[in-house]
Amino acid sequence: MTHGRYVNPGNAGFQRILNSEYIDKTGLISLINERLNSPEGLVCISRPRRFGKSFAAQMLCAYYDGTCDSHALFDNKNISKAKDYNTHINHYNVICFDVTSFISVAKRLRKPVSDVPNMIVDALRKELLELYPYLSKESTLTDCLLRCVDQEKRPFIFIIDEWDAIIREAKEEPAIQEEYLNLLREWFKNISFTPKVVAAAYITGILPIKKDGSQSAISDFIEYPILYPDGFAEFTGFTEEDVQALCDKYHRDFESFKTWYDGYEFAGYGSIYNPYSVMRAIRDGKCRSFWQKTSASESLLTYINMDFDGLRESVTRLIAGESLEVDVNGFENDLESFSSKDDILTLLIHLGYLTYHEDNHTVRIPNEEIRQEFNKILKGNGVSRQWMQLLRKSQQLLEDTMNAQEEAVAAALSEIRKTEYAPTFYNNEQALRYIIKFAYIAAIGQYLKIEELPSGLGLADIVYIPKRFSPLPAMIIELKWDKSAGGAIQQIKDRCYPAVLNQWEGDLILAGINYNSKEKTHTCKIERIHIG
Repeated sequence: MTHGRYVNPGNAGFQRILNSEYIDKTGLISLINERLNSPEGLVCISRPRRFGKSFAAQMLCAYYDGTCDSHALFDNKNISKAKDYNTHINHYNVICFDVTSFISVAKRLRKPVSDVPNMIVDALRKELLELYPYLSKESTLTDCLLRCVDQEKRPFIFIIDEWDAIIREAKEEPAIQEEYLNLLREWFKNISFTPKVVAAAYITGILPIKKDGSQSAISDFIEYPILYPDGFAEFTGFTEEDVQALCDKYHRDFESFKTWYDGYEFAGYGSIYNPYSVMRAIRDGKCRSFWQKTSASESLLTYINMDFDGLRESVTRLIAGESLEVDVNGFENDLESFSSKDDILTLLIHLGYLTYHEDNHTVRIPNEEIRQEFNKILKGNGVSRQWMQLLRKSQQLLEDTMNAQEEAVAAALSEIRKTEYAPTFYNNEQALRYIIKFAYIAAIGQYLKIEELPSGLGLADIVYIPKRFSPLPAMIIELKWDKSAGGAIQQIKDRCYPAVLNQWEGDLILAGINYNSKEKTHTCKIERIHIG
């Protein structure tokens, strides 16, 4: 049977995916099968870019499209083990499209975004008339769909990728948004159409449904956002087992992949990795950043420089490796309505910049790939004067440490102690450790920092390991409170902390730092040795 571009597009898209390395995510189909022909059949998934949303859409098309036979594609996949596998495979009509593709065409033809909803309607109606000659050329799209279901005895499954693209593109034009939402309302909130025509709908976007009710056209959809993906969590990206298997197959270093691409963490499911970046690194044989900048990422710099509700300091703490508490409940699910710092941090979770821990309500930068993106943004043009001052001081501190300028290092730490980055209660070794994170923040782009690293006969407080092929020396920093910097150096030696770097060949900086709480002064002792 003839396939359309958007109506019953067949299984060629998924076949193309299978021609390359494929991680089996067909279990997602079972979740949709459970919801077919029920009120729970309207599913809205919000995910960051590069997390496999388009691959999932093509997989669903191939499975449900009744105009092709996809058994050869799925018989050896996980979905084939499901009891209802044969009940639903290739038993439906399918409408599948990516909203961003229509927006791109409109821009190429220099048409306004306001034309996009009608472009979608015209494209679907044209295909239906071509595929089903019995349809009247005078019929509306809605009438065509109703007649198809009557004639073919098959309801439709709607798969819409980037459903919110028009909302984001026309964020300051409510009339355009409303026109598009009316189209969705006609399909998914219409008691004389939806129950009869729509067996299920699977729509994906970047942001969740807006909370103010303006997107009521899809208010009947059950949402699974990145904050609370529930049963869809393992299909959000690659699991740790997926990445381990890929690394074993292609002889890659799993620990490097974990450092670079371990993204979100969901209770009960563990770590979820960025599929796009993992596959690029597997093919290239090298872990590096594959992040693609977006307009939303560029606006991050604007938010930081505004210092909205102390955001700049919070971002600095995140870059230094801290986790921050955040209230995600106030976010209005758009790119404009911010009433607090927490709203912006929540947006960054949805955009893939931060990972959220539901149990303790905290966020952190998830991996090296994203950390580099933060570093690129903050080292670019237009960053705040305060941030540049901190970065310059940190870079000087790093150089002074390399050159064993003990008094300069101690003075720099005392200066950091007086800034807004110091803890309110500076009363123990943990507080001193907190200062060290910010004092050496310039090292983040050049070193891998590990705290309390098991080594020799104890735990090394802070170890800085240079990035591969770097000429910089490694560093072990031991901290003391009301003791002595010399004693800290001696502890490094006595407990054989350098043993952790037994694979390292080059210079090693040993730094002992002590804070005297009575005199309120820092002291420092530095030795440089060669190992390997």
